[in-house]
Amino acid sequence: MAEINVTEANFAQEVLQSQIPVLVDFWATWCGPCKMLLPVIDEIAKEFEGKVKVCKVNTDENMSLSSQFQITSIPCLIIFKGGRAVHKMVGFRPKTDIVRELNEII
Repeated sequence: MAEINVTEANFAQEVLQSQIPVLVDFWATWCGPCKMLLPVIDEIAKEFEGKVKVCKVNTDENMSLSSQFQITSIPCLIIFKGGRAVHKMVGFRPKTDIVRELNEII
C-alpha cells in the first residue's frame, strides 16, 4: 500500500481510528530533508504493508494539525497506536532507526 495523503478532514479516520499502528510523516514541498526521506518512507510503506499504515501530512496545507502535534521542525515522524501518539522522531533519520522504532511498537 502506498502512503495515504492525510488532511485535517480525514486525519481522525485515517490515523486516530486506525486498527493498526500509523506512521505519520509531517513534511513540506520546500523541505530538503523531507525530499531525502521520501524514498525511505516509500520503502517502509511497502515493507510494513498490513502491519503499519503510512500517512503523509503536508504541514503548509494542514497548519492546524501541525500546531496540534507541536510540529516545529520537519521532517517529523510520529507513530500513532490506538489513537495516541506514542513516538516522535524529528529530522532526517536513516531507515534502520525508523524500522527499529516501528518494530518496537507493532
